[in-house]
Amino acid sequence: MLTQAEKGRAFRALHERKTAFIIPNPWDAGTARVLAHLGFEALATTSMGFAFSTGNLDNTVDRDRVIGHVASVASSTDLPVSADLENGFGDAPEMAAETIRLAAAAGAVGGSIEDATEHADDPIYGIERSADRIRAAAEAARSLPFIFTLTGRAENYLHGRPDLKDTIKRLQAYQEAGADVLYAPGLSSKDDIAAVVKSVDRPVNVVMGLKGVPLSVSDLSAIGVRRISVGSALCRAAIGAFLRSAKEMQDNGTFNFANDAVSTREIGAILKT
Repeated sequence: MLTQAEKGRAFRALHERKTAFIIPNPWDAGTARVLAHLGFEALATTSMGFAFSTGNLDNTVDRDRVIGHVASVASSTDLPVSADLENGFGDAPEMAAETIRLAAAAGAVGGSIEDATEHADDPIYGIERSADRIRAAAEAARSLPFIFTLTGRAENYLHGRPDLKDTIKRLQAYQEAGADVLYAPGLSSKDDIAAVVKSVDRPVNVVMGLKGVPLSVSDLSAIGVRRISVGSALCRAAIGAFLRSAKEMQDNGTFNFANDAVSTREIGAILKT
């Protein structure tokens, strides 16, 4: 098994390539092992996917359970893992910093802090407070005895605020505050993604797996994106197949869905590796 220091170096090196890499998002240890078996080079947790797997909505699972989930995924394979740490589970910069330390102790070598408040009446922190939170998280990351890659997230587009100018301003502030990677989930047009990439000098993560977004890995690499995640899309795709199968049984009394099921032998072979 690789040491955490080795994983940290390997993860940082992926961002230094000239082409983008895919960092898929498992929602439990089993799916993490499947993705590792398929040859992916790093993994990222998904707060929404994990929440759904426990029967909860996104942003309703407490920090202790999320950190336990990070530990489960990080220990299930030899791949570097970056943790979706939501907004750090608190408003204060100190909370973001402590969450980074906890994620690192759980085995993660990267993690993201977002600027969403989780308060419906005021969904996004002010830019100065947001930068302070990233700065505290970056200081915590730098204090670790291995390389920890911090991602600063600007959540405007996920909260009904599709303001590209403000999003870029925020990402630039997070860059100055010490974020190693920058991420604005919800961007969908090639022009907007390209504008973000050109506005900063850190690697940019883009989330794909959205309906109606035809951009490929080669498309995104060509405009300078360095990391591509899929958020909860894999989890939702699996739930979609589950729902279709259940509805077939309930509505038609048939079981044709089983023809598409992966064999127990194939799953067993993957999990033995």
